[in-house]
Amino acid sequence: MLFLDAQSGLAGDMIIAALVDLGVPREIVEGAAGALGLGGFELRWLAASRSGISATRFDVAVSGAQPERTYRDVDALLTRASLDEETRGLARRVFRRLAEAEAEVHAARLEDVHFHEVGAVDALVDVVGAAAALSYLGATLIVSPLPMGAGFVRARHGVLPLPAPATVLCLRGVPTYGVELARELVTPTGAAIVATAAAAFERWPTMSPEHVGWGAGTAELPDRPNLLRAVLGEAPSASVETHAVLDANVDDLTGELAGHAIERLLGAGAKDAWASPLTMKKGRPGWTLSALCRDADAARIAAVLLTETSTLGVRRSPVSRVERPRRVVEVETRFGRVPVKVGEGPFGPPTHKPEFDVCKRLAAEHDVPVREVIAAALRALGG
Repeated sequence: MLFLDAQSGLAGDMIIAALVDLGVPREIVEGAAGALGLGGFELRWLAASRSGISATRFDVAVSGAQPERTYRDVDALLTRASLDEETRGLARRVFRRLAEAEAEVHAARLEDVHFHEVGAVDALVDVVGAAAALSYLGATLIVSPLPMGAGFVRARHGVLPLPAPATVLCLRGVPTYGVELARELVTPTGAAIVATAAAAFERWPTMSPEHVGWGAGTAELPDRPNLLRAVLGEAPSASVETHAVLDANVDDLTGELAGHAIERLLGAGAKDAWASPLTMKKGRPGWTLSALCRDADAARIAAVLLTETSTLGVRRSPVSRVERPRRVVEVETRFGRVPVKVGEGPFGPPTHKPEFDVCKRLAAEHDVPVREVIAAALRALGG
């Protein structure tokens, strides 16, 4: 279990700094930043002290002008970047959450949303760096309720009230509380990262702490140390997340549309999605289209079911999910690099599953059976 104790708020750079201070190798963040293929910036790791607590500070020093990017530009950049699939998927979901918030604030189409502050290279590095560090740890993420500062902040569109409008929309379903401090304590990027990646939000989870890291913010706050604490430890039992199963019965769904709907559900962040045949009223054959998702994502996943099928309603059932800890490692084969998901924990021998879509693509490129690529990845992992 990974707990982020955000009593002074959080931002993307603070998340990265806290996780590296915790023990994530710097190379994980630096490799993810380099995979973007962008120039004009330098990563800096700095020592900091707040209230006598030694901490790490992370800074993206930009030396050149960066183009203004739309959501379409950012998503295309992440799609073609040489990131592992887990990091890429999390980073894309974070930016989609940001884009949906910005689109609502500005009444714009999603694809045409212009990222200003959050489209800059430092925000891109913050998102992919945090995604890579979280993927490396492979722990269930719990985050404390977030403090909301007051006042105003100047942005590209002018003076905005705090908390910033996009930040509030990114934090749908996340517990927050107000503090008497005229500062931005939670940035849109930080909000989107934790709202997308966290399994739950609570003051302090039941856990046995093992490692602690501190990430420092840039500003000196008058009433509290500007620090984000990351705690890695063991839960008292297997990790349990609060999830929901969403179901919709449809009697006019073709196989092609069912497959497309499942693809859209998974792309929207569902943990799993499937279709089951059933007999409906008057003997009509039909399908039950189902999705497993986190409680925090249920509204968005339900919207996909309602959009991609003709159903008039979606059922929601609360469930608990016991998870096996997992991480993704990349191995080099003669066909190319393959991500392999490794399942660990106190559940018997580890499991190893090469990413099938990558294996399929490499098999097509080299004109070999996909099972040959899978076998090569497993041999490389064992070697």
